[in-house]
Amino acid sequence: MKRSRLTLSALAAAAVAAPLVLSGCSTEAANASPTCPDGEINFGIEPFEDPKKLEPAYQVVAESLSKSLDCPVKVQVLEDYSAEVLAMQNGKLDLGQFGPLGYVFASERAGAEPLVSFGTADGALSSYTGGIWVAKDSPIQTLEDLRGKDLALGSVGSTSGDVLPRSALAEAGIAEDDLNLNYAGGHPEALLALTNGSVDAAQINSQTQGTAEAEGTFDPEQFRQIWTSEPIPNDPITVAEDADPEFKKAVKEALLNLPTQDIEKVAAFLDVTPPGPLVEVTKDDYQPMFDLATTMNLTEEDV
Repeated sequence: MKRSRLTLSALAAAAVAAPLVLSGCSTEAANASPTCPDGEINFGIEPFEDPKKLEPAYQVVAESLSKSLDCPVKVQVLEDYSAEVLAMQNGKLDLGQFGPLGYVFASERAGAEPLVSFGTADGALSSYTGGIWVAKDSPIQTLEDLRGKDLALGSVGSTSGDVLPRSALAEAGIAEDDLNLNYAGGHPEALLALTNGSVDAAQINSQTQGTAEAEGTFDPEQFRQIWTSEPIPNDPITVAEDADPEFKKAVKEALLNLPTQDIEKVAAFLDVTPPGPLVEVTKDDYQPMFDLATTMNLTEEDV
């Protein structure tokens, strides 16, 4: 089994190295106040898709939030799930959107407190699924058939791209040493490894699948899904629990009232089409992820 992993300490520099994208509100117009700490708001994003695609989508969100709060918002797509946790712990982020499992460790290590997530058109909390796919003509029919095969995962610490597929293997009685697990470097990279024929199977979640189908880079008719996870609650947008209560209240209200058209581009990457407004969430909404971390004996070094 091949598993490369970077620790949180090794990613300290990466947490602050990625470029920041400034929203449309001018810093001159913003006053340093409880609702505009240090004259700006730093918003960290998990790297669940190519940053070149994510940045313009989140820029729309940042500009809308900036106007609502009269405070410039800087968007930063972090280098890694671990880097985002570390950035919030070190006070580099005022807001952070984490993957569901990443939030577990952000909660425990950085005191991340969930505010909102992405809602469906009928106002419910949206979700997505993890999956393992093979070529249509592959002899692999079940998880048991993966023994001795190459399986591409996304990134270390990813909910659907790492932990849930490994959990499914464990439940099927398959030891990780019974097959060759390779981390491709992200969800799109895992999909590409499968479509290029360089692996026997790959994790592809419904979010990545939807984006790839829309871009014409994945034809599901040429492949076959052999495993699907239970629905996973979509990413929470969080705030540090020790942030000023006035800041928390203002940001939460602003997020809940963002125009739907301003979050459409981001929602599409998260397999929420058509989207509704952002919806309020609490830690309870992600309890299954805390339970998963316990079941899998995960620690912060696994993210």
